[in-house]
Amino acid sequence: QVQLVESGGGLVQAGGSLRLSCAASGRTASNIVMGWFRQAPPGKEREFVAFIYWKGGNTYYTDYADSVKGRFTISRDNAKNTVYLQMNSLKPEDTAVYYCAADLRMTTDSNQYDYWGQGTQVTVSS
Repeated sequence: QVQLVESGGGLVQAGGSLRLSCAASGRTASNIVMGWFRQAPPGKEREFVAFIYWKGGNTYYTDYADSVKGRFTISRDNAKNTVYLQMNSLKPEDTAVYYCAADLRMTTDSNQYDYWGQGTQVTVSS
């Protein structure tokens, strides 16, 4: 089992920045894929935001949703088992509950991820 705990959400004005963190514990491994998804409104399918995979050394694979490319940056600290999502130039349409997820596969499909955090609310005011 892998436990994921997100933090860093909050209220920010449009154009502002937030950094989300996701701490992993349990049966973690550096080669797991860590992803971020968001959901708005409740009940809607979770939307892919970004994922990161550490291949080894200084090689990372990342992927981003088109809607966040150039504004969001995903990174990870393997020593701390933590993944980050730096969100800049936030827009009101970025308002959502953001979830951290983990799996062994590089995929943008939320249905393929086995492990999820509880979510953290991000609200961007206009």
